[in-house]
Order: sequence, then structure tokens, then C-alpha cells
Amino acid sequence: MHPNFEITGLDFEIQIKMSNLSYKTRTVSAKEITREWFIIDAENEVLGRLASKVAIMLRGKHKAYYSPNLNCGDNIIIINAEKIVLTGNKMTDKEYLRYTGYPGGQRSRSPQQVLAAKPTAVIEHAVKGMLPRTRLGSDMYRHLFVYAGNVHPHEAQQPKEIKLTSIK
Repeated sequence: MHPNFEITGLDFEIQIKMSNLSYKTRTVSAKEITREWFIIDAENEVLGRLASKVAIMLRGKHKAYYSPNLNCGDNIIIINAEKIVLTGNKMTDKEYLRYTGYPGGQRSRSPQQVLAAKPTAVIEHAVKGMLPRTRLGSDMYRHLFVYAGNVHPHEAQQPKEIKLTSIK
């Protein structure tokens, strides 16, 4: 007879005795979190698909020990931010709105204008919008590094190059 089963009563009901360790959920502590460095080339990548995959990695949802109340994500470096692609007519028709604080002070810019002024802002805006709007989300956002060209100052961290298709 199996040690976890016990036969009781006349109609032979089977009751399962569970050990105390089999149903406890183990959560990771902040000290046990390991952060890796990844580099993603944004050349010819669709903005929304790139941003959603990066947000998943910044939150740590791709890890087995993900916990929503901890920042267990990785450090992400994005290069070639100026070569991002938007589908359809979004490059000219989409608008980024901001407000100056004065009456009649609403301003809008297209992604084309934003890319010309600051190439990294489009990716940063998209990824930040996919993170939680809390202090934890702000902490996750600090692990994102976006650069317009191929050059970045994080060679000492030895980042691993990753393709977007490998992130689930």
C-alpha cells in the first residue's frame, strides 16, 4: 500500500494524506534575485512587439521565480533605437500628446518628429506605458537603457544578445 493513502470505512473511501512540504508556495527574497544583462537590436523591429517583450523581461515574468511584488527583472540594453518600425501610417498619423499647464497648452507631435528630435524617446515611452504605474514600476524602468546607435557604455557587463522571437 502507498504511504500517502489510507483506507477508511466500509465503502473504502480513499483519503490522501499530504505532507506539509508539498503544498507550500516558495517565494523568492530580494537577496536571491539574479539580474542578467541582455542587449536587443531594435533595427527593423515593430515598436509595439518590441516594447511588450521588453516589458515582460523588465518585470521578470520570463523567470520561474517571478513574483509580482518584487523587481526580479533583468537589465535590458536596446541599440539602434532610431531604426524602429511602426506599421501602417502610424509614423505620421499617431500623436504623442503633452500639456504645458497653461490654457490652450496642449501640444502634439508625431513619432516621426519625436524620432528626429530624440530617437530613444519613442521606445522609452512605449515600454514605460507597459509597466506598472507604481514605485515598483519606476524601479523596473530604471533597468532599461536605450541608445540611438550601435555604441553603448555597458560592455563591462558582458550583455548577452537576445532575439525577440526567443522571448515568450
